Formats: sequence, C-alpha cells, structure tokens
Amino acid sequence: MSPRPHGRRLVPHYLATGGRAHDDRVPLERLSVLMAAAPAEPSELSPGQRRVLDILPVGCSLPLAEVAAHLGLPFSIARVLAADLVEAGYLRSRPPIPPAQQPDRDILEKLINGLYALKS
Repeated sequence: MSPRPHGRRLVPHYLATGGRAHDDRVPLERLSVLMAAAPAEPSELSPGQRRVLDILPVGCSLPLAEVAAHLGLPFSIARVLAADLVEAGYLRSRPPIPPAQQPDRDILEKLINGLYALKS
C-alpha cells in the first residue's frame, strides 16, 4: 500500500458526524464538562460516539476540549458527537464554572488601610 499523500487522513473528520458541522440543540462550549450518564448499547451508536463513551466511563468527567484532544478530532466534530450523546441521554453536561467575580475595590482599600494602621 502506498503512503498517504501529504499525510492526509483517508476518511475526512466530518464523516464521523454524518456530514453535520453544527449542532445547536445542546449548547456546549469548550469547557463544558461531560459526564457519562448510562452505559450504551454498542449497536445503536456510531463508531465516533462509541469512542467518546470509551473516553468517558461512568463516574468520569472531562471538559469537551479534552475529549476532542483525546480523540484527535477537531473541537467542532467532537461537539457534534457529544451533543448527540447528551440529547440521547448517554452523557450529561454542565456549563463551565464562571470566572470568579472581581473583588469589591472598597473592601480592598479598607483592608490595605487597616494593614497600614497595624504596621505603624
């Protein structure tokens, strides 16, 4: 068998999703956390979906970006696969934890002034 030209894959990534590039039914972000919800019957899943569930055994959770990295797939493809699994009930997802709120500037100024008062 001759080597692949230019290192390209023999099967394009988008075929793992049946040609779909977007799935807006389940909102998933890069840091959305995925958790396995129920064991899946292999006969009812695509090979790509089975690979996602292999990475996420029951009791394990990973951000969607890490799942894509483990699969070696672009994020957009992994998002479509994961959205299908969430919709079917095999995965659960939760939004990423929001960044902490900025501290109140007045409280910080009072703290600094209090520390200066203790120092003197």
